[in-house]
Amino acid sequence: MRVSGPTPICGTISGIRGCMRIHHHYHLSKNLGNFLVWLLGGCFSFTGKSLLVMDPYVIQMQDHGSLPSVLDVHVNIAGRSSVQGKVKSRKARWSVRPSDMSNKTFNPIRAIVDNMKVKPNPNKTMIALSIGDPTVFGNLPTDPEVTQAMKDALDSGKFNGYVPSIGYLSSREEVASYYHCPEAPLEAKDVILTSGCSQAIELCLAVLANPGQNILVPRPGFSLYRTLAESMGIEVKLYNLLPEKNWEIDLKQLESLIDEKTVCLIVNNPSNPCGSVFSRRHLQKILAVAARQCVPILADEIYGDMVFSDSKFEPLATLSSNVPILSCGGLAKRWLVPGWRMGWILIHDRRDIFGSEIRDGLTKLSQRILGPCTLVQGALKSILCRTPREFYHNTLSFLKSNADLCYGALAAIPGLRPIRPSGAMYLMVGIEMEHFPEFENDVEFTEQLVAEQSVHCLPATCFEYPNFFRVVITVPEVMMLEACSRIQEFCEQHYHCAEGSQEECDK
Repeated sequence: MRVSGPTPICGTISGIRGCMRIHHHYHLSKNLGNFLVWLLGGCFSFTGKSLLVMDPYVIQMQDHGSLPSVLDVHVNIAGRSSVQGKVKSRKARWSVRPSDMSNKTFNPIRAIVDNMKVKPNPNKTMIALSIGDPTVFGNLPTDPEVTQAMKDALDSGKFNGYVPSIGYLSSREEVASYYHCPEAPLEAKDVILTSGCSQAIELCLAVLANPGQNILVPRPGFSLYRTLAESMGIEVKLYNLLPEKNWEIDLKQLESLIDEKTVCLIVNNPSNPCGSVFSRRHLQKILAVAARQCVPILADEIYGDMVFSDSKFEPLATLSSNVPILSCGGLAKRWLVPGWRMGWILIHDRRDIFGSEIRDGLTKLSQRILGPCTLVQGALKSILCRTPREFYHNTLSFLKSNADLCYGALAAIPGLRPIRPSGAMYLMVGIEMEHFPEFENDVEFTEQLVAEQSVHCLPATCFEYPNFFRVVITVPEVMMLEACSRIQEFCEQHYHCAEGSQEECDK
């Protein structure tokens, strides 16, 4: 069809709304069948190739078989609507509001840290034991092989374009090969590359849960789980970790939380913020609960293999062929490059419980940002295959040394109860608040520690676990020693004996 004449045309064509002023020929398909247009000043219909109406506009049918069929056309000529009836008037005014999703998005760490009103002691250099970024102080650089892999990928010129949203096939093959083992076999089709482990977690939650359903999250636990879930309208149920058992899960309490709306159990091992590493036996008990209740697991294993010499990391998927598991990992921590934003989801589903729907759903969700950085994807093979074992060993030796140093120093301070870590980059410290009566809670305690000693630790309220604080153990050793010394001075100044505990005060 050809429309001639300089007229404004507004309306709907095959469900696409638009408005245009025609100065040239505008072509539509002839496959309209009987065509009927109502105008406020009259109407016309046609079944032939052309029709002349009252106004000097000609609509002519022409044969353009290659163009798609048009389902309906509503025409507005010179301000006259093609739709009968009154048009509702709208008073134009600015009314821009944030979305419900943005209003429901809340990060407790940012909320607490950003609202701190105290300033550090100007006479003491600030020591931040609060930042989970191993690169901050420059003492933990990545290996030269990792850096060279990125340079080679950049210089090759092969990785500058768009790729499939789930990642290059070759890159997914490398990740699958790296993590494949007989107990948990993997192929490229089982790997989704993501923009960091955080996006991997987000995609897993989005594919498993609908608004109104619930997920099970550790307490204390990484705050992003709640941030992501609640922004999507997903209810969060908190299961307890037990400090007296090196942060093992309270399995009875965990199972009591499960109901018909529970769609996912998050297991973080090794743990942020606890630095704990679950034993094989404990992991098997967790899997037994999941199997009994038919709840899939999201395994956050970003700190996998970052365990000290007296512990062993057991990938959860190697211990069960019955429970479907989405394992999330990435380069950020083990390779010390969190800013490169390369993560992945490993799909373990040997009984085909997820089927094709979960896999297809992850692929669709990944298309929202069209995949992670292509340069890092291009470097993955070299990073995974050429990073020397000595690099991993040296990193873990440093973390273990700092963990032992910090634990020993803080354990000697009255009023503090550190829990010895077994991996990751963190240590949790309990505060016996009865001995620090001038502080209402862990937030006030850590704020005053900043004000007096310029040492910043995160209050564990950030992790849903009050009256503890988290220490990051990636700082240089001399800085760790100084921080512990300042914490000791702070506690000595504010410590008060509880009634009937004179023996403690005499220490």
